[in-house]
Amino acid sequence: MKHFRCLLPLLLATLPAFGQLTNQGRAPSLSQQVDALVQSLYRQVVARHPLGLPFGANREIFEPYLSQALRHRIELARSCEDQWVRLNHGRTVKAPIAWSEAGIFSGDTGMDEPSAFEIERTEAKQDGSFLVYVKLREGTPPEKPWSWEVAVRVVKENGHPLVDDVIYLKGDEVDVEYRLSELLRMDCKEGHWIGPLQ
Repeated sequence: MKHFRCLLPLLLATLPAFGQLTNQGRAPSLSQQVDALVQSLYRQVVARHPLGLPFGANREIFEPYLSQALRHRIELARSCEDQWVRLNHGRTVKAPIAWSEAGIFSGDTGMDEPSAFEIERTEAKQDGSFLVYVKLREGTPPEKPWSWEVAVRVVKENGHPLVDDVIYLKGDEVDVEYRLSELLRMDCKEGHWIGPLQ
């Protein structure tokens, strides 16, 4: 009994530390997983500056971040783009394809090469999705940096968070809020080009 009384203060002192260890060993919450996914995605966006639909190495890098629905929308847009090229008999003219010169994760022409990003906040939505607000910046000294915002819609699919859409938020650089899902459907219907030809 005497030994137990000597050990009791030591046990009481170590219990809080043990609790911290078990908390650190827990799997990250869904919200933390969502933030980690978006952080990882935008590190790649800043490093690679993907323009238009991902292809080649960019396709391999970015597709694992995307939901099945967004990958399907991109494939339909890719079919549209291919059909536009066939209909124009391969002539090298500038395509009137909305997504061809846009950074699909960052924004339209001029916002396609961000040099930095910051996650501002994450909101859980009623439908189980998340909106992650990301501030993007461009310009390195001596240029004056400028910034704009996007909101990344993340859904849970097969137990993992994945990007389902990107909302280009209205601001100084964007007159009207619009979505990647809308951009991919412009002049395109079910994988068929319905827009103008050259």
